[in-house]
Amino acid sequence: MRQRVSQRHAPQRSGKGAKGRQETEGKRVTLPRALSKLGYCSRTQAESLIAGGRVAVDGRKITDPAAWIDLDQARIAVDGIEISAEKKLWFMLNKPRGLVTTRDDPEGRPTVYDCLRDIDARHLAPVGRLDKASEGLLLFTNDTVLAQALLDPVTHVGKIYHVQVNRIMDQELLDRMESGIIDDGELLTAISARLLRSGDRNGWIEVELKEGRNRQIRRMLEALDIECLRLVRVAFGNIMLGDLPKGAVRALTEAELLELHRRAGMEKNGRNAMKAGRNAAS
Repeated sequence: MRQRVSQRHAPQRSGKGAKGRQETEGKRVTLPRALSKLGYCSRTQAESLIAGGRVAVDGRKITDPAAWIDLDQARIAVDGIEISAEKKLWFMLNKPRGLVTTRDDPEGRPTVYDCLRDIDARHLAPVGRLDKASEGLLLFTNDTVLAQALLDPVTHVGKIYHVQVNRIMDQELLDRMESGIIDDGELLTAISARLLRSGDRNGWIEVELKEGRNRQIRRMLEALDIECLRLVRVAFGNIMLGDLPKGAVRALTEAELLELHRRAGMEKNGRNAMKAGRNAAS
């Protein structure tokens, strides 16, 4: 017999140990989280679908986003079509300057999704974001669990940027970026900052961040009275932008996916996913 949908705001706790609780919580999740874990949409989008009466569980329409379900047993349908776990997809985009990192822009500006027209990007979301004036590596996926783990500061996944500035950077300025700069009451720190090359009037530096706060590098440079001329993300952890042309998209390799799982502490899950993908293709 299928377990009925519960409208409680929290699952029942048993007297099991930590491992038992983790197993139980892994099956019982809120309906928005279930749709997100299945790769169908984000939690915010799921809440709108549920509130609009478009989601049914085991044939019964659910309109409460706080409803809990058993993810292993429940049959979930959206607009009458039953959904199941999608294959996990990961893509890399070399984002051109001038695109906003959003699906729909109220101002009608070009978005990063304009570069994804040749793939089915309906359920893909960016992993983090780059501002309109920034360029370079931007990951997209429908794997919300891994994406959230990679963005968690606890995982310490660094992002590396190459930045052109309007002056020659001396070591003192680079040291200040590493030691931390206060901007609007917030301490902004780079894991590392080093000189790449310099000319007569400007130079390029490499900056690594552990967590990307809003306009962090630009704010740090502005606090030092330095203008940022270009900002290009070249690496996400050990995943490198390489020579991918501007505006081009490619799927991540199996090795890159395993590396992402490893950095997120989910290496076993990554190996299982790769094995399942190979079996499905054979």
